[in-house]
Amino acid sequence: MESTTTPDTSSQPGEGASELIQQLEQDRAWLLEQIDRGRWSDFRLDLAALERELGQLLRRAAEQRPADR
Repeated sequence: MESTTTPDTSSQPGEGASELIQQLEQDRAWLLEQIDRGRWSDFRLDLAALERELGQLLRRAAEQRPADR
Protein backbone atom coordinates (compact mmCIF):
# COMPACT_ATOMS: atom_id res chain seq x y z
CA MET A 1 0.00 0.00 0.00
CA GLU A 2 1.41 3.34 -1.00
CA SER A 3 0.05 6.78 -0.34
CA THR A 4 0.09 8.74 -3.58
CA THR A 5 -1.02 12.08 -2.20
CA THR A 6 0.96 14.44 -0.04
CA PRO A 7 -0.88 17.17 1.84
CA ASP A 8 -0.01 20.69 0.71
CA THR A 9 1.03 22.40 3.93
CA SER A 10 1.68 25.72 2.19
CA SER A 11 -2.04 26.51 1.90
CA GLN A 12 -4.28 27.75 4.71
CA PRO A 13 -3.69 26.19 8.12
CA GLY A 14 -5.88 23.18 8.69
CA GLU A 15 -6.27 22.27 5.03
CA GLY A 16 -3.17 20.06 5.04
CA ALA A 17 -4.35 18.44 8.26
CA SER A 18 -7.78 17.79 6.77
CA GLU A 19 -6.25 16.15 3.71
CA LEU A 20 -3.94 14.07 5.87
CA ILE A 21 -6.82 12.91 8.08
CA GLN A 22 -8.84 12.02 4.98
CA GLN A 23 -5.95 10.00 3.51
CA LEU A 24 -5.39 8.18 6.80
CA GLU A 25 -9.12 7.37 6.98
CA GLN A 26 -8.85 5.83 3.52
CA ASP A 27 -5.79 3.84 4.58
CA ARG A 28 -7.61 2.68 7.70
CA ALA A 29 -10.58 1.53 5.61
CA TRP A 30 -8.22 -0.36 3.31
CA LEU A 31 -6.56 -2.04 6.29
CA LEU A 32 -9.92 -3.05 7.74
CA GLU A 33 -10.99 -4.47 4.39
CA GLN A 34 -7.80 -6.53 4.17
CA ILE A 35 -8.30 -7.85 7.71
CA ASP A 36 -11.91 -8.77 6.90
CA ARG A 37 -10.74 -10.67 3.81
CA GLY A 38 -8.49 -12.80 6.00
CA ARG A 39 -5.21 -11.35 4.86
CA TRP A 40 -2.28 -11.58 7.26
CA SER A 41 -4.16 -13.99 9.52
CA ASP A 42 -1.12 -14.44 11.78
CA PHE A 43 -1.26 -10.73 12.61
CA ARG A 44 -5.04 -10.30 12.67
CA LEU A 45 -5.36 -9.40 16.35
CA ASP A 46 -2.49 -6.93 16.27
CA LEU A 47 -3.71 -5.32 13.05
CA ALA A 48 -7.27 -5.06 14.38
CA ALA A 49 -5.94 -3.32 17.51
CA LEU A 50 -3.88 -0.98 15.33
CA GLU A 51 -6.93 -0.19 13.19
CA ARG A 52 -8.99 0.63 16.31
CA GLU A 53 -6.27 2.88 17.72
CA LEU A 54 -5.87 4.64 14.38
CA GLY A 55 -9.63 5.23 14.26
CA GLN A 56 -9.58 6.77 17.74
CA LEU A 57 -6.60 8.96 16.86
CA LEU A 58 -8.27 10.19 13.67
CA ARG A 59 -11.51 10.97 15.54
CA ARG A 60 -9.61 13.03 18.11
CA ALA A 61 -7.62 14.81 15.38
CA ALA A 62 -10.81 15.67 13.50
CA GLU A 63 -12.38 17.03 16.68
CA GLN A 64 -9.32 19.16 17.49
CA ARG A 65 -8.88 20.82 14.11
CA PRO A 66 -10.57 24.17 13.51
CA ALA A 67 -13.96 24.16 11.81
CA ASP A 68 -13.83 24.10 8.01
CA ARG A 69 -13.68 27.54 6.50
